[in-house]
Amino acid sequence: MNDVETLGDVVAVAFLLLGALLCLTAGIGLLRFPDVLTRMHAGTKPQVLGVLLIMVGAAIRLQGWSATWMLLLVALFQMLTAPVSAHMVSRVAYRRRHVRRDRLLVDEQRSTGKDRVYRGDEPADAPPEEPGPALAESLREDREDREDRGDGVR
Repeated sequence: MNDVETLGDVVAVAFLLLGALLCLTAGIGLLRFPDVLTRMHAGTKPQVLGVLLIMVGAAIRLQGWSATWMLLLVALFQMLTAPVSAHMVSRVAYRRRHVRRDRLLVDEQRSTGKDRVYRGDEPADAPPEEPGPALAESLREDREDREDRGDGVR
């Protein structure tokens, strides 16, 4: 073995170990963090970087075009799917009220729509966020709907 191959092996092992360490910390974060958003953060950011480092280490070690293209495709799919799935998980968790909204610094979802008693995508046993105003608005809208249909107010 010459010095170039030895240096390549050392660099590849360093990338592989660092990537494995990041994937391990992502797994530990999934087990240890208390809520959905922090678990989602732990499951995506260090895990994606860890997989990318593992792919770079494997590409350095394997040194073949076919293996490099395959590893590049794996890295590309990882970078495309992990953020999208994390985004969808966070939206579902927010809508199902599994997120402590008082701990959010910016709550862009709340300001986009008006509060209602039932939105249709939340658990049946979830209490409304603001029951008084939401119930009054819902009753007013029901009364207006009946008046528009000609049923009258009962």
